[in-house]
Amino acid sequence: MRHLPLLWQPRPPAAHCPYRPWLVDRGSLTHRIQMRCSAFSVRGLRLMLGRPGRDEAASVNLNPRNFALLREVHLYCGETPVVFAHSVIPRAGLRGPWQALSKLGSKPLGATLFTNPKVRREPLQFKKLNRRHELYRRACRILNERPAHLWARRSVFVLGRYPILVTEVFLPGILDL
Repeated sequence: MRHLPLLWQPRPPAAHCPYRPWLVDRGSLTHRIQMRCSAFSVRGLRLMLGRPGRDEAASVNLNPRNFALLREVHLYCGETPVVFAHSVIPRAGLRGPWQALSKLGSKPLGATLFTNPKVRREPLQFKKLNRRHELYRRACRILNERPAHLWARRSVFVLGRYPILVTEVFLPGILDL
């Protein structure tokens, strides 16, 4: 019998999980980090057209064979990476209301999403990522020591009929903020 990967869950981890306060906050993660860090920055890793994972494509109503804009960045406090962010933006949205997102560069995506009152956020989903998960591997590339697992959350943001999937993987440095 083949094991399927654990699906994203609608419930956050137990109360004793040190990442829980970060995971359950529905406000702007960028803003929350900026309030605790005087030297906040966004450093781009990847911006390309590519095929999202099957579960990612399903989240934004995209055929998994179709391309989307994939954006990956690390959020830093000083020289410490605290979050790895991975976004999936279907191409149709890039010709529509999300057109400017392909030119964000080192600007935080959260600033765009949370300042527009027409953007609706769907419920958060949570997952404990291990070394076998692709997002874990990409998030850890810059870490000197790789933890056994990383907590992540994701949600879909919708403007009109155009969705974006935003996944945030919390790195150990976030716990120092």
